[in-house]
Amino acid sequence: MSNASESATTLPNTNPLVKGEVGPGCAKVDPIVIADSVTRQFGGLKAVDVQHLEIPRGQITALIGPNGAGKTTMFNLLTGFDKPNTGTWEFDGKSLAGVPAFKVARAGMVRTFQLTKSLGRLSVLQNMLLGATGQKGEGLFSSLFKPLWRKQEEDNTVRADDLLARFKLDAKREDYAASLSGGQRKLLEMARALMSKPELIMLDEPMAGVNPALTQSLLGHIKNLKSDGTTVLFVEHDMHMVMHISDWVVVMAEGRVVAEGPPESVMKDPAVIDAYLGAHHDTDLGDLMEDGPNPVIEAERKAHDAHPEADEAGYGEEK
Repeated sequence: MSNASESATTLPNTNPLVKGEVGPGCAKVDPIVIADSVTRQFGGLKAVDVQHLEIPRGQITALIGPNGAGKTTMFNLLTGFDKPNTGTWEFDGKSLAGVPAFKVARAGMVRTFQLTKSLGRLSVLQNMLLGATGQKGEGLFSSLFKPLWRKQEEDNTVRADDLLARFKLDAKREDYAASLSGGQRKLLEMARALMSKPELIMLDEPMAGVNPALTQSLLGHIKNLKSDGTTVLFVEHDMHMVMHISDWVVVMAEGRVVAEGPPESVMKDPAVIDAYLGAHHDTDLGDLMEDGPNPVIEAERKAHDAHPEADEAGYGEEK
């Protein structure tokens, strides 16, 4: 009886997405992103220090951690919006280290931002059309001859209208983007990102500032991305959302990956509890939602209450 008990406790921690055992930096069966020795320093502060990270293809992966953990900085590095001090990474087998942001997007890795980047003086439809790639009418010479690009623009408009209907923004088609609510701008940014038909979409705090009435709609759209075959990587502080939709969770603290795995096991990981609550890690993060207060959620709420101006200004991760 004791032998059976001992063998049960020593079973390896495995998962179908992983080669070998689950743990920080574990190798995936089919990774779409692989990063090695990526570091970023700001003066004496090492904001990112990721030795190895792989993102599983075709899954919804959440990147979580307390404010200042380096999550958005990591996003910026992977997508070419910032340059690392060291490190290499590849996307779908192609090296993207040092590649500018526009070429990263053309390669199929597209991102959204904490603060939406819609162009307020353009209509919603015009914002959508900007997301299409390889537009023939963008050249100085070709733009003078509409027959060269008319058909392509018609096709792009059909796709844009399709996406606007899917995101329930079709009624706002001709409105200025500046007239949209914060939640509607999040939807517009996500829809515009899909105009390029990305293989990987990276969402930076998609729920931040969104009216609760739109939350379920956004959750549904993110789930649909996976159903359509798109890989999703998102940064989020809303632990209810993380538990609800993610297949895999990566936890960062002080620039490093301290844990990763399925959401239900990550929430019980002592390294995750310590990252959020410091020495107060005598509470089980598995006691979620209906079973009582979740310490991760409570820690995030206390941090927000202590510094509400940081979230309102869109700071926190960017600093």
